[in-house]
Amino acid sequence: MDETRWENRKMTEILEQYSTISAFFFMSSLLLGKMANFISYTVIKARIISGQQWDLNICCGKTGAGTINADIIRHAQVPNFVLINDIYRLPFADRQFRKVLCSHTIEHVEQPELFYKELCRVGESVTIILPPLWDILPRSIFWNINGFF
Repeated sequence: MDETRWENRKMTEILEQYSTISAFFFMSSLLLGKMANFISYTVIKARIISGQQWDLNICCGKTGAGTINADIIRHAQVPNFVLINDIYRLPFADRQFRKVLCSHTIEHVEQPELFYKELCRVGESVTIILPPLWDILPRSIFWNINGFF
């Protein structure tokens, strides 16, 4: 009977340690993720966007960086907003835009190749901004480590 209690106590200690380690990695990944997200969306994106004039800012979110700003939902009051119903069939003519910007979007699209082809159809030059690896990495570190235990 004493041996069973000792084993139960030992198992409880292991689970408590696991919970502490798991919580530490989770909190660390959240903090790193927030910092990385800020750098990616605020610093790097702003630097890229301000360096050029964009004719079409597709999936603009809260960024009014284009002559035309388009998205599937209106996130904010941006100038010259166009609501898009289907990202795979954009309501624009072939080569209507000289420069197209697509920022932090294509990684969320179900059919990225088809979406990219559509961007190339409406624009002469397409710039895609992807989140850097460090923006995704902190969250995946937690899930990989958490899955390890």
